[in-house]
Amino acid sequence: MNIFLTGATGFLGGELLVDLSKRKEIDKIYCFIRADSQEEAIKRLGRVFSLHGDAFDPNRIIPVCGNLFDVNLSQSLGDNKDLQQVDVIIHSAANTSFSRIYDELVEQVNIAGLEKLLKWAANLPHLQTFLYIGTATICGKDIHNRVVTEDESPNQAARHLVRYTYTKMQGELLLDAYLPREKILIARPSIIMGDSREVTPRSPVILWTVATINRLRFIPVSEHAMLDMIPVDYASQSIIALLFAKRQHHVYHISSGYEASTSVYKLSRSLEPYFSELPPFRFVHKSMLAQVKLWARNKCKPGSELFQYQPYLDYWNQALDGPGSLRILLAGLGPYLEFIELGQAFDNGRLLRDVAEVKQSVPADQYIKSCMRFIEKINILEGAIDP
Repeated sequence: MNIFLTGATGFLGGELLVDLSKRKEIDKIYCFIRADSQEEAIKRLGRVFSLHGDAFDPNRIIPVCGNLFDVNLSQSLGDNKDLQQVDVIIHSAANTSFSRIYDELVEQVNIAGLEKLLKWAANLPHLQTFLYIGTATICGKDIHNRVVTEDESPNQAARHLVRYTYTKMQGELLLDAYLPREKILIARPSIIMGDSREVTPRSPVILWTVATINRLRFIPVSEHAMLDMIPVDYASQSIIALLFAKRQHHVYHISSGYEASTSVYKLSRSLEPYFSELPPFRFVHKSMLAQVKLWARNKCKPGSELFQYQPYLDYWNQALDGPGSLRILLAGLGPYLEFIELGQAFDNGRLLRDVAEVKQSVPADQYIKSCMRFIEKINILEGAIDP
């Protein structure tokens, strides 16, 4: 089997690359990577393997230089004779930014870039499977406090909190326009956060949110709302097991499901013993966020309810160097707080029934204990600028 993998240096893509390289059924993995030369690309791939001390075989892991913005991408991939032997495409690359200032860029990568790949894939002589890494959160923001099934998406009437989830929904719709259903496999991970192993996670994505909530300590969000989170190692291993399994469906959630869902309250209980020097967590109704934002701009009126929590305001002044830093943090944190409020978990019954190799994931409030040293080192202000 020969695989073409996008996003090989990313958070999930890097984990997929290393795990795929350990499968004896796979001959070559062609890694689509942005680089100015083969030498630079090989160095970048080498760093993916060196992070956790995994073996890198340049005879099996082969870079293909390019980028999803290239208007001639379909043609250039088609002209590459080595790629004519590709059996499986795994499209893991995506722009995952929640920031509205990147909306146009997110569409260019997640929709236009995908379409170029599909135009090439449709003409591959040996293609067996196009594995699209989507997201369970394409279900939208109108579903609250319940378990979501695979068949509820894609729903074009769904409203989205951020452009990212909209583009991933549109991506799923594009697949049917170019490929027969039997060649399509869609894996929809839920929220991927950290690593369940005692290793340095490949990315601070989502862990930044936990680190920021941990630092703020006063949080206007529903503390008991369900949160469906999985570690990146579980996501990667499940997706690869799904690829090699005898499947009954073409869409699967890779998720914790209801049984292993967590909440910010449970996460806070796991954090507290490691950061005992910080004030106790205080969760308040989401309506308080408006007052917090006003305080961060020095516009909160005297007598406002927020001033009942003066010890936290004093703490913010001291720990964050005043309202300005809080304003930056809230800009990055806002979309994540909205996702928490949805209270969604994603049914994982299909995956657990069809793939015997995959077991129930560990709840995030348990495995996050492996990430504590990394959480301590996250620069929350830096992360807020590029959420």
